[in-house]
Amino acid sequence: MTIASHLVELRKKHEVLSEQVERAQRSPSTDALKIAELKKQKLRLKEEIARLSH
Repeated sequence: MTIASHLVELRKKHEVLSEQVERAQRSPSTDALKIAELKKQKLRLKEEIARLSH
């Protein structure tokens, strides 16, 4: 897998997590720990994307 294709996959995963976070925040039944975990995963992906982009 090339770095470019890896970046594309990471960006797709980041977008999916963004959507999951938004849905979870709109749902009153989602607990704060689940939302925090999703945000941590999203941040790790963002950091990986930034690391590979530079």
